[in-house]
Amino acid sequence: MVDRSPTPDRPPLSPVSLALRLAAIGLVVGAMAVAFAYVNGSLDPQRLTPKALVNVLETNNGVHPGFRRNHAKGVCVIGYFESSNEVRAYSTAQVFNAARTPVVGRFALPSGNPYAPDSSVPIRSLALRFTQANGQQWRTGMNSMPVFPVGTPQAFYQLQQAQSPDPATGKPDPAAAPAFFAAHPETAPFLRWVKSAKPSASYATETYNGINAFYLVNSAGQRQAVRWGVVPLAQDDASTGATQGADFLEQDLRERLQAGPLRWQLLITLAEPTDPTDDASQAWPAARKVLNAGTLVLQSSQAQNSGECRDINYDPLILPSGIEPSNDPLLAARSAAYASSYLRRTSEVGQLPGAKQEAAQ
Repeated sequence: MVDRSPTPDRPPLSPVSLALRLAAIGLVVGAMAVAFAYVNGSLDPQRLTPKALVNVLETNNGVHPGFRRNHAKGVCVIGYFESSNEVRAYSTAQVFNAARTPVVGRFALPSGNPYAPDSSVPIRSLALRFTQANGQQWRTGMNSMPVFPVGTPQAFYQLQQAQSPDPATGKPDPAAAPAFFAAHPETAPFLRWVKSAKPSASYATETYNGINAFYLVNSAGQRQAVRWGVVPLAQDDASTGATQGADFLEQDLRERLQAGPLRWQLLITLAEPTDPTDDASQAWPAARKVLNAGTLVLQSSQAQNSGECRDINYDPLILPSGIEPSNDPLLAARSAAYASSYLRRTSEVGQLPGAKQEAAQ
């Protein structure tokens, strides 16, 4: 601590200097207060807030204490990432330069209902946390769809509202969703995909796409816009015999892992200057250069209510040096909504099924 007491060489501050210093401190504190107020939405009651986003998910899916408010049904997975040499020239991130990086992941369904049947939606998701040797982390969430339905947090919120139950009937207004899609032509690529998408019989055979854009940054400070995804090395989509019932995905995964590790290639697509980095509803041309960053290896699974992934917030803005966020507005919205959901569910962990029995042991 630096001694700031008056000395013969450093006389006390004059009243004017003291007033200026206090004013500067006040400005910093005031700016921080304004920032917090903005995040909380207290400056503008009409502004979309993380609380509003999470609330509408609860309205549509019900409140299930201790579970995530979206992607509630899932399973933890443990493994590692083996890097290749292809990305080292583009990023200083240790994950692309070390031989092996530990990974804690989570497969899930995109619903806030932890009891939804696995066949209820055609989308599967995979979240990963890479922990580098230097302590920095890279967290990412990916989905089996190629694009996001909309490009802004406001449009996503309006889509959720269109699917909310009418208090008078307990069911969504059948005209609301078609009206939303008609008013949002950017949803057309997603709608084309979802019309032909079928629920897969296994998490292990899915391709998972990052959808949002990020930047890789190398040692010279050069930035390259990218999107990433993982492609399975297991190509069959046949179940191992566990496709009956509502929870076949976790059982299938467990059976596959008993037979040996599962592997995916981490592919990173390099954008051209004309490719949008702020709109996840738009795909990039298929001809873009793709780098093989390495191999994701998953070795074991754990129940989500007690496994390592349970208390991880897969915030997409937790990034190591060498990876930076783009200007995609969905990234900040996801980060804020995940934090709100995390605070709610971690205060309810004791209410998770099996939690009381676990605590008693």
